Amino acid sequence: MSAAMDTESTYSGYSHYSGHSKKAHRQGRDRHKSPRSKDGSRSEKSVTIQTPPAEPLLGNDASRAEEGQDDNWGETTTAITGTSEHSISQEDIARISKDLEDSVGLDCKRYLGLTVAAVLGLLVFLTPIAFILLPQILWRDDLEPCGTVCEGLFISVAFKLLILLTGTWALFFRQPKADLPRVFVFRALLLVLIFLFVFSYWLFYGVRILDLKDTNYQGIVQYAVSLVDALLFIHYLAIVLLELRQLQPMFTIKVVRSTDGESRYYSLGHLSIQRAALVVLENYYRDFTVYNPALLTASKSRAAKHMAGLKVYNVDGPGNNASGQSRAMIAAAARRRDSSHNELYYEEADHERRVKKRRARLVVAVEEAFTHIKRLQAEEQQKAPGEMMDPREAAQAIFPSMARVLQKYLRTTRQQQYHSMESILQHLSFCITNNMTPKAFLERYLNPGPTLQYDRDRWFSKQWTLVSEEAVTSGLQDGVVFVLKCLDFSLVVNVKKVPFIKLSEEFIDPKSHKFVLRLQSETSV
Repeated sequence: MSAAMDTESTYSGYSHYSGHSKKAHRQGRDRHKSPRSKDGSRSEKSVTIQTPPAEPLLGNDASRAEEGQDDNWGETTTAITGTSEHSISQEDIARISKDLEDSVGLDCKRYLGLTVAAVLGLLVFLTPIAFILLPQILWRDDLEPCGTVCEGLFISVAFKLLILLTGTWALFFRQPKADLPRVFVFRALLLVLIFLFVFSYWLFYGVRILDLKDTNYQGIVQYAVSLVDALLFIHYLAIVLLELRQLQPMFTIKVVRSTDGESRYYSLGHLSIQRAALVVLENYYRDFTVYNPALLTASKSRAAKHMAGLKVYNVDGPGNNASGQSRAMIAAAARRRDSSHNELYYEEADHERRVKKRRARLVVAVEEAFTHIKRLQAEEQQKAPGEMMDPREAAQAIFPSMARVLQKYLRTTRQQQYHSMESILQHLSFCITNNMTPKAFLERYLNPGPTLQYDRDRWFSKQWTLVSEEAVTSGLQDGVVFVLKCLDFSLVVNVKKVPFIKLSEEFIDPKSHKFVLRLQSETSV
């Protein structure tokens, strides 16, 4: 309990310090606003949107230079939060409003398709029952008596309808995973086929049975049984087209993330481009590491630093144009190319050294904290049941001992925006509940995991755009390239067909494996 009080006092000091940091950040931002407004290349019509500050432990200031950090910067506080700033123009606002209107249209299209499919399915299941009941209602006295065979057909229709209902529920009644830009061709064809099939049966029933008032009731029941049998065959066709056809791998696709070049390979069957894009996105959230834009800022800052060190002097007077200056800068950068690789080498080596050092400190701190947990568990066993701490309280008790070391490691590896204080506490209490080792606790932070491992609000993109030269309803072909775009990056997908493999057989005579070993009678001594 004393450790928990120390934690509260620490974070109260943190909130006071964070307020001063926010005020200083706002003043610095106001000082830099005036020269920006004088720039003629920037649009005058702009809106600044300020997002709320991040969670207390780990700030979102990912662009902070690592060289300016001191090893003792976190002794008095645990974090410095800030506000992020984004500027958008009137055209961007108009585009956002258009995207909202398009999303409303997609919702209407989705619900319209579900409504049509539900009405058609209800019509399909009520049609055989109506075929059997209508003669009993309209001309019951004129019907011939139903014999044993006719009554047995009732049982057949009931069980076949039950099987059809179960199969339809398993195949079609699923929660949709995505909104596709176009309709699913095979599903639309199946709906049209079912509608034409039921319509033709109703047409024949109305002309030959209702108009003539057929008295052969066994033949009417047999007619309803034939309808149910045909519907079962259509359901089998739907299973083949929607599920079995795509199981055999026919194409190999390469998915490349445009920002960092991370790639994966997948095998797909006969799918349309839009359904292949859906499979790519499902596998992306599972297989690709989380997109971290902070890792890309190092190369950009390095290039900006090299270009900032160049000075251009206009020796020809004011008549020289800007193209001459750009050529001079390019030539100077080419002359400095021989020394830039040395700077990159030593910079990466120094970064790896700092990561290894802080990783070792983190491992030691976590092992000591878990050792303290075991000691607390031994002490809690001697107390009364009402005085024992739950895993959440135990996690809060040992968290301050590792918080500063963990934060410095996450900042060094640029992962701080994906791990909030609440998520770390939840993971720590989960590990304590399940009696997991320190290595199991650190696995999430030492090795960047897949995208699904992190909080949904930090990585999930609600809108993806499919860009393809071919129609998105057409099937995959060799050499097809399509792009999946979101706000921060894009996924480039290249399709290659699996080559035709020809195997030949070679017969080996079993007698060719027999050998004769001849030993000499005399051996040398």
